[in-house]
Amino acid sequence: MTGFKIIAALIMTSSIAYTGDFKDFLGRVNSLPDSQKTAVVDSFMGTVNSFPMIEGDTIVHFLYRGSANTITIPGDANGWSTYGYPMNKIAGTDLWYFTRVFEPDARLDYKFLLNGSNWILDPRNPNLVSGGFGANSELRMPDYPPAPEIAFYPNIPHGVLRDTVFYSTYLSNTRTIRIYTPPDYETSSDSFPVIIFHDGLEFISLAQANNVIDYLISRNRIEPVIAVFVPPVNRTAEYAGNQMNQFSSFIVDELVPFIDGRYRTKRSPLFRAVLGASNGGNISLWLGETHPDVFGNIAAQSSNVVSAVMTGFRSSPLLNLKFCVDVGTYDIQVLIPLVHDFVSLIDSMGYPYLFREYHEGHSWGNWRAHVDNALEYFFPAKPSQAAIGNTGAGEFNLDQNYPNPANPTTNISFSIPRAQRVSLLIYDLLGKVVFRLLEGDFSEGKHVVQFDSRNLASGIYFYTLAGPGGRAARRMIVIR
Repeated sequence: MTGFKIIAALIMTSSIAYTGDFKDFLGRVNSLPDSQKTAVVDSFMGTVNSFPMIEGDTIVHFLYRGSANTITIPGDANGWSTYGYPMNKIAGTDLWYFTRVFEPDARLDYKFLLNGSNWILDPRNPNLVSGGFGANSELRMPDYPPAPEIAFYPNIPHGVLRDTVFYSTYLSNTRTIRIYTPPDYETSSDSFPVIIFHDGLEFISLAQANNVIDYLISRNRIEPVIAVFVPPVNRTAEYAGNQMNQFSSFIVDELVPFIDGRYRTKRSPLFRAVLGASNGGNISLWLGETHPDVFGNIAAQSSNVVSAVMTGFRSSPLLNLKFCVDVGTYDIQVLIPLVHDFVSLIDSMGYPYLFREYHEGHSWGNWRAHVDNALEYFFPAKPSQAAIGNTGAGEFNLDQNYPNPANPTTNISFSIPRAQRVSLLIYDLLGKVVFRLLEGDFSEGKHVVQFDSRNLASGIYFYTLAGPGGRAARRMIVIR
């Protein structure tokens, strides 16, 4: 995206024309007598296409018009400090502003705080995101990748959600468990992998995890799964305190046998996963360390990592586990080094893992957009299930790589109906070509090429086949 420029505006009341960027606007309006400033501000605000105003892909101008003594902008970027990002008022006007540089792909929650007590959404920003304490305004930078999987699509098949009231003898409490079965559960005799979500009901209400699963299944990006959404009762104690062992026994000895007895599940730990965010990530890690015979796939988002988890992994032999871990650069500051230390530990021990750090904060807006990474990493669609992702319908086909994830090698096959020149390129998430797998003339028919990914970092990539017959792309996971 090119730098944003304010278009020329004719100031009808003063015959003063304004052209330039935000810095030019400030210089112009501050040079005028107070009697002319309001007209200039009115004209300027009419030229801003979106709020907050973004210049040059990285410079953000938060803007607010109204009467107040003080205005700050608490949010992900400053740890929700009530003193964070104090706005400046342009003398002789009611326009307030604050300018800061963010990464081109950042996504952050924020609010305006007026007079130290009145929390409001940004009235000119239509982008909202649900949080644990209500809706927040959302800053989406120009290169922030959208997350289409969180939306509800009425024209795709949908799974079924069922509620079950569950009593735990280990914890002496009751909670409502919500269970998702995939769209074809009732019409097939198949058995399915299982993933357990901690803070489960919020992963539905705030992260739209059921929409994500529906979408990924419909696009054949994962094999169909059963999802179990488990809410906490005593969250801190169960997830990161003195009830971790009792909670683990509840999950392993009570809930898992119930799910296995009631539903058609694949019972190998290779087909069981746990996922949680923050302290929910900590209990996921704990379950992996203490019960690798039950769960082989562990996802932890913006995770706390208590010392018992680190000590347990350090003192254990290499377990049959793989991990999906992420953290935000604007996350809770104490968590960031804990996550980095944990990733360094599992890397040094030789565990397979997928790790990403996003320019986001400690929020559901962050976590909901990356649930798909864990699901695709743990339960990728089998080649027989993968739909052909082609734009040149009937011209050529590009198959899902197998195995996926690549560790380190994988096979990519494609077929073309006639001899032609094609290219097969590997891209990272930013759209940069990281590997040119092949470019040349190929005969009619099916072709298979082996890709060695050992020179790539763990993560998600795309491979694209292009030629006169069309263009096709698929998603590939690489682990070290």
